[in-house]
Amino acid sequence: MMDRQEQEFLEELLITPSPTGFESQGQKVWKKYVEQFADSVEADAYGSACAKLNTSFDVVTVMLEAHCDEIGMIVQHITENGFVYINKLGGSDSTIARAKRVNIHTKKGVVSGVIGNTAIHLQDKKNGGGKQPAWKDIYVDIGAQSREEALEMVQVGDPITYADEYEYLSDDILSGRGLDNRIGGFMIAQVLRKLEERRDELNVNVVALNSVQEEIGGYGARMMSYRIDPDMALVTDVTHATDTPGIKNKEHGLVKLGEGPSLQHGGANHPKIVEYLEEISEQKEISIQHEATSVRTGTDTDSIFYQKTGIPSALISLPLRYMHSPVETASLKDLHSLVDLMTEAVLSMEPDQTFQVF
Repeated sequence: MMDRQEQEFLEELLITPSPTGFESQGQKVWKKYVEQFADSVEADAYGSACAKLNTSFDVVTVMLEAHCDEIGMIVQHITENGFVYINKLGGSDSTIARAKRVNIHTKKGVVSGVIGNTAIHLQDKKNGGGKQPAWKDIYVDIGAQSREEALEMVQVGDPITYADEYEYLSDDILSGRGLDNRIGGFMIAQVLRKLEERRDELNVNVVALNSVQEEIGGYGARMMSYRIDPDMALVTDVTHATDTPGIKNKEHGLVKLGEGPSLQHGGANHPKIVEYLEEISEQKEISIQHEATSVRTGTDTDSIFYQKTGIPSALISLPLRYMHSPVETASLKDLHSLVDLMTEAVLSMEPDQTFQVF
């Protein structure tokens, strides 16, 4: 289902570290790929990048958006004995941090380290041994014997990612670090490529935006959606696949891996765009799932829809197991269905397409 160039692009995105606030290397990979078929590509001061098609025509503009950053960690303090204490970048989970291999990204290159974990024989069970650690108690061993030696290798403020990369659990199931949401950047790039191949069917302007800093507040999307000022936005991010043991579906809903992308209803999601996407999925026989948004979507949709006089927006999510971990797991079948849904939705839009509640 994926040609060699697509697969190489996806895998290069996944192995290129892009911790939130430090996304430049991953953005270089994305920009290089979309420059092959976009009419133009540009970036803002903080590194959000957008690729455009058909921007010379006097028709409406639809923005396709994903975020490029991943959660991570950052060097907080270095002890006299050379141990590196860290803090989180974004929603990193301290529960899974101990005994992990990490890469510290410095100006000189990558420094390898391991997150310390006291042996089970030595843990003080009465005083919290074995329980979830606080980030202030988590440290990295980089093999240094002193603060001076450590400072020759790393400095306070260097970003950190887990050393895990990716693997295929089957022909359809992909697992790895940073699928949230480098896989979104991959999908909007593929939509743009397909639209370029079918340009004679395209009636609207298209801007594909790969935003920075979603994991710490959706800031990249705010900046660029204000700047681009599209007439509508289709956003893609990952959502929780809730089909694994231990998840209460009556609390979190039911979204299954391999059953198609998920449409969210409520919140920032414009009801008419959601209806439109439902119609397209039925016409093109693309399986979809549904989720309810109580307050916020928890994605860049929340940062986009209220800009200026309002940008009608909707979120199309990719089901993902084990979010915010080094073993995030997704279905390539869902990925291709989401790309097809977004592509067909854009191709079905009229030059003067609008979405109004009344």
